[in-house]
Amino acid sequence: MQVLLVEDQPQLAQRMAQGLSEAGFTVEVAANGMAGLRFVESAEYDLVILDVMLPGLNAWKLQQAIRQKGDTPMLFLTTPDGIEDRLRGLELHEDDYLLKPFEDKALVARVRKVLKRDRGR
Repeated sequence: MQVLLVEDQPQLAQRMAQGLSEAGFTVEVAANGMAGLRFVESAEYDLVILDVMLPGLNAWKLQQAIRQKGDTPMLFLTTPDGIEDRLRGLELHEDDYLLKPFEDKALVARVRKVLKRDRGR
């Protein structure tokens, strides 16, 4: 399974990519929204994980670009005080979200849940 991770915090991105790789996923990492856009324009992914607070092209605009290409499932990463972000994401048909900080096991479980739900559509 191909996963694109768009996360601007390098240490967090590395930790997440490692945890997902160890769980059997192939992970590509983009450090900002524009890099994420270049990835989605050049490849197909089974899941895109987006940090809500991205520099440059924000997660909402990146989500719109991804939706123009198709129905790739998306998992948003947000902070506990980001209730407005979670509500906006749900309105824009995000597939799920995960609150920072989180354990690697929680990320892997949430990714599997989103992918399983997507296969059931």
